[in-house]
Amino acid sequence: MRHILGISLLFVVACLLTSLLVSTRQAASAGSQSRGEALARKSDCLSCHAVDRKVVGPAFVSVAKRYAGKPGALDKLVAKVRNGGAGNWGSVAMTPHPNVPTSDLRAMVTWVLSLKASSKKVSSSIAPGKTYTYTLSGGKKVSLDFPVFKTGQEVTHPIFSGWERFDSYCFRCHGTDAVGGELAPDLRMSLQGGLTKDQFISTALAGRPGKGMPSWAGFFSQAELMEVYQYVKARSVGLVAAGRPAGQ
Repeated sequence: MRHILGISLLFVVACLLTSLLVSTRQAASAGSQSRGEALARKSDCLSCHAVDRKVVGPAFVSVAKRYAGKPGALDKLVAKVRNGGAGNWGSVAMTPHPNVPTSDLRAMVTWVLSLKASSKKVSSSIAPGKTYTYTLSGGKKVSLDFPVFKTGQEVTHPIFSGWERFDSYCFRCHGTDAVGGELAPDLRMSLQGGLTKDQFISTALAGRPGKGMPSWAGFFSQAELMEVYQYVKARSVGLVAAGRPAGQ
């Protein structure tokens, strides 16, 4: 009996120690994240920016490098984030953030300015992505950098999700099933005319305020807009017909 009680006691102690270790590690992880970083990750910043690569806006490390040691950089960037606009990093305007407290803006910008580029060497050679080739009913072949079908005519989950989002939100201006509308262009034609994937997603994130198009940054993630792009692209090359795609 004492032996069994001893084993039970050891088991309880081991569980308590494990729980304490996990809690300590979680607390250490949370403590290593600055207030500015935590705020940035909770906001819409990462819809258009990434720490180490350009998305719609510049990489945060590029911003830090450009403004390193410059007097007044913090106040200048806080004002830029609050008021939005374009010009310093390209033609796509940044969404204004007039309702974010100044203390929060200063904390986030301070974190951005503290970042440094990784010292790890990145290979200059980029491995080619996989290509998916399909044959249309007339015999024409089209190649894409993403799959459209799982089996037969059943579309992939991203294609179906892209259709759901498009016909829930984008259709109001761009037409049901991406056939074009009175308020905005036929995006199938835009893609056929040379609109790139990056341009498609960056425009959706930033919007076109002068033409009445809202910014979807903070509402849709980059991954979700990628699904919308894949759906419209599949429509533009004739692989997916109008209506609810099969397979979901």
